[in-house]
Amino acid sequence: MEEITEAVQNITISSDNHKKNRIQVSNTKKPLFFYVNLAKRYMQQHNDVELSALGMAIATVVTIAEILKNSGFAVEKKIMTSTVDMKDESRGRPIQKAKIEILLGKTDKFDELMAAAEEERELANGGEDQG
Repeated sequence: MEEITEAVQNITISSDNHKKNRIQVSNTKKPLFFYVNLAKRYMQQHNDVELSALGMAIATVVTIAEILKNSGFAVEKKIMTSTVDMKDESRGRPIQKAKIEILLGKTDKFDELMAAAEEERELANGGEDQG
């Protein structure tokens, strides 16, 4: 079992950098700040993050991007919109869904803001003693 876990951790899914740092957002599965915090982690690792959503989840992606931009963590690099052909689950006929992809990059003060947030978290959890 350990060998399998090790092998899975060593797999590189794609050489395309945008696949590794893509977050596909759903407006039903996770709370908003789950995605905000995940995007911050992705930016720490890859310097940028691509937020992607279909249909009704587009508003959620825009909100996540705005939170990250307004709090000084991210700058907008690129926004792409398109339509995707899909099958309607209930009727089985083809439908088109709107799609958005927003590429965000780290701001100059990203690392400073992340360090300050980490420090606040440690203090709130009764972390390091400043005596």
